[in-house]
Amino acid sequence: MNKENKLGMGLGALLSTSENTNENYNGVQKINISQIIPNPSQPRKNFKDEELKELSLSIKNQGLIQPIIVKPITDNQFQIIAGERRWRACQLNGMHEVDCVIKDLDDTNVLEAALIENIQREDLNVIEEANAYKGLINIKSISNENLAKLIGKSSSHVSNILRLLELDRKIQQMVIDGSLSMGHARALIGVPDAINKAKEIIEKKLSVRQVEQITSEFKKNRSKKTSKDPNIVDLEKELSDKIGLKTSIQFNESGSSGSLTLFYSDLNQLDDLMKRLKK
Repeated sequence: MNKENKLGMGLGALLSTSENTNENYNGVQKINISQIIPNPSQPRKNFKDEELKELSLSIKNQGLIQPIIVKPITDNQFQIIAGERRWRACQLNGMHEVDCVIKDLDDTNVLEAALIENIQREDLNVIEEANAYKGLINIKSISNENLAKLIGKSSSHVSNILRLLELDRKIQQMVIDGSLSMGHARALIGVPDAINKAKEIIEKKLSVRQVEQITSEFKKNRSKKTSKDPNIVDLEKELSDKIGLKTSIQFNESGSSGSLTLFYSDLNQLDDLMKRLKK
């Protein structure tokens, strides 16, 4: 089994020690907690204090049931591939050593493993999930549809989550903080003055249904102005699903030529797009 497929199977495959190609380590080993550092590319950025305390208490009472997966970066230092939340909880307990499985993976496969582990565990908020999807699409150069198959989600779920990255970073942060729900955020995609509308939602404690009613008139008018051939709309959707970015196809009056526009929400998305186009 090649490494790509092994990682695609998720955390269980990472914990397996039956295959050790290019690896010098076997089984579970105890490592001093001070020798372990987090992965800077870890997709999960938010760790709730209350959840960490609950996990810390569980580990104190039951022990660390699942080892932390790490990779060696120097002779006496290791970087976390999967299990940063457990590592943090162990620190809260004042533990000096933790059980680890050591895997000698390159940086690309480390990131892929961390992304898949978090997605399969559903430990991410929706913005982290969207960035994780984008990371996997870029790493593996796959379409939204193939990503959906890889992680066991529907294509529509992957596309809807990725669309949240079209929102302004301030609105994304509101979703991360829990001030806005995913439903609220989705209703604001493509709406002008979305940041002020998001603040209004929070201040007035509007429901998702109320927000949809407020924004529906704008979207209805925009739809009338930009009415397109259903075949073109389907083609735009297919392109958007494949590349993970909003697309627009426009024809001139004769219909013999036109333009294809790709929309990005930040410079990172533009950089990712340029890299993929150059391949």
